[in-house]
Amino acid sequence: MHFDLVDLRLFTHIADQSSLTGGARRSHLSLPAASTRIKNLEEQVGVKLLSRTSQGVTLTGPGETLLLHARRVLQQLEQLTGDLHEYSNGVKGHVRIAANTTSTSEFLPAVLRTYLVNFPDVYIDLHERLSGDVVRAVQEGTVDIGLAAGNVHAEGLQVMPYRRDRLVLATGLSHPLAEQKKVDFADTLAYDFIGPPEASAIHGFLKRASAELQRTMRWRIQVSNFETACRMIEANIGIGVLPETTAQRHAKTMALRIVPLKDDWAVRNLQILVADLAALPLFARKLVDLLVADGEGRID
Repeated sequence: MHFDLVDLRLFTHIADQSSLTGGARRSHLSLPAASTRIKNLEEQVGVKLLSRTSQGVTLTGPGETLLLHARRVLQQLEQLTGDLHEYSNGVKGHVRIAANTTSTSEFLPAVLRTYLVNFPDVYIDLHERLSGDVVRAVQEGTVDIGLAAGNVHAEGLQVMPYRRDRLVLATGLSHPLAEQKKVDFADTLAYDFIGPPEASAIHGFLKRASAELQRTMRWRIQVSNFETACRMIEANIGIGVLPETTAQRHAKTMALRIVPLKDDWAVRNLQILVADLAALPLFARKLVDLLVADGEGRID
């Protein structure tokens, strides 16, 4: 069975627009030409892909399946084009990583420093994402390696244990919660928070945790990094939920109190995710090996 890239792009544009006319326009095709292409595609696969209504078009079950694979194929072609361009500029490899906040800020810097010493010609493309988005990125093939926390649904992926991630509450020394031995996250929501930017993974995680309690977080100030957040917390402007390793590091130089959270979700296992380890280029497999070694405490 042969698939034309023009047809795949046209199909994704139609799905995005929920309109044959809109999809044809985005593909720079006339409406009759687009209609003919879709008709020929349906005849080739032997099933109906679109349901046409007065409101536009919707995808059938087979159409949803085709859309998933079409997006993946087109994304991989874009990556191939980018990778080949980088090779022409002297880059010998390209590894795409999606990771949650704790992995990005606390664990990956040391691992990547070691890795890039041994592979100086490899380009690393690192994105901070919510754990669920990390899983989807690996499943869809838009990243090579994922680092996610918690009980994620990683169907079809190879999963390896990495590290343990604990979230804690950080307060100023005079804050009412500073003397607590442990605290429920629900009890912190009566106070002002210092938070990371809305685009960060940890912001989304805390927002979801508060929503599950049918509460909202009172963001007093949102800052761009954990160090600035800790300085605001030290000044008693608000409290914050941080990775334990981050809080402990800054508590060495700032007047902070670290209070464990009682909630089960505060302790999470980090996992390494790949679609197919054997299919990764050697230089990417070496990075996975290094991450596994780091999780086992076999590198500094």
